[in-house]
Amino acid sequence: MTQNTLKNIGFIGTGVMGKSMASHVLKAGYNVTVYTRTKHKAEELLAEGATWVDTVKELAATVDLVITMVGYPSDVEEIYFGEEGILQNAREHTYVVDMTTSKPSLAVKIYEEAKKRNIHALDAPVSGGDIGARNAKLAIMVGGDQAAFNNVLPIFQMMGENIIHQGEAGAGQHTKLANQITIATNMIGVAEALVYSKKAGLNPERVLDSISTGAAASFSLSQLGPRMLKGDFAPGFYVKHFIKDMTIALEAAEEMGLSTPGLKLSLELYKELAEKGEEDSGTQALIKLFE
Repeated sequence: MTQNTLKNIGFIGTGVMGKSMASHVLKAGYNVTVYTRTKHKAEELLAEGATWVDTVKELAATVDLVITMVGYPSDVEEIYFGEEGILQNAREHTYVVDMTTSKPSLAVKIYEEAKKRNIHALDAPVSGGDIGARNAKLAIMVGGDQAAFNNVLPIFQMMGENIIHQGEAGAGQHTKLANQITIATNMIGVAEALVYSKKAGLNPERVLDSISTGAAASFSLSQLGPRMLKGDFAPGFYVKHFIKDMTIALEAAEEMGLSTPGLKLSLELYKELAEKGEEDSGTQALIKLFE
């Protein structure tokens, strides 16, 4: 099956990110089928012309490419394996792409099981949050076979800009974990800097204007810093999902015998934030711990 025959695309998971990603593919003229545990999350896509199915099994059996964007590794495991799962029900030569941030070892397990069934599997987690998803500017980090990557690349290009094949199965997930490790301590720095600016009697918006383009520049500073100052804590990326990602990263680092003190500190702070009732807030809510 070549890229020219990848016409029927299935999306499982249409939350903050998945909804926008599926919408871009739909608007490009592809047939999009969706399934999500709570149907109301798919209503906008259905209004745009997507097709609804009631089960993972039905979706897997009727599309050329399945894209999954769910919450946790346990969700990934549930939808890929078992009698009602993707791998049991997809046809030969179907492509399956997990874009959830999940465990590298689970990506390898999916790849190996898919290969036994003549199914092409890629792990392709993304970075860029709700803004990147809406604007089709996501960074997409891909693990799996080069040929499968080449065939799915036109679909990736509808959702993102910085799309890099990182290596064999699991490499996409490892790259995303490196991304999350980078963000972990960066978020602490952004929150501390803005609170410091206020305490020093400065105008924090003007401070942001000065430091957002210099050596301190980052997505977190330029995109989430203004949200912190406005008190806008709506989730572009949930606190609970960041905790999940950092936990996976910390476990992976420990398995490799690597010390990551910055990651460990950030995870502790975000867990404290979640305990204060902020698990469904965006990651920018971290500033609440410092104010």
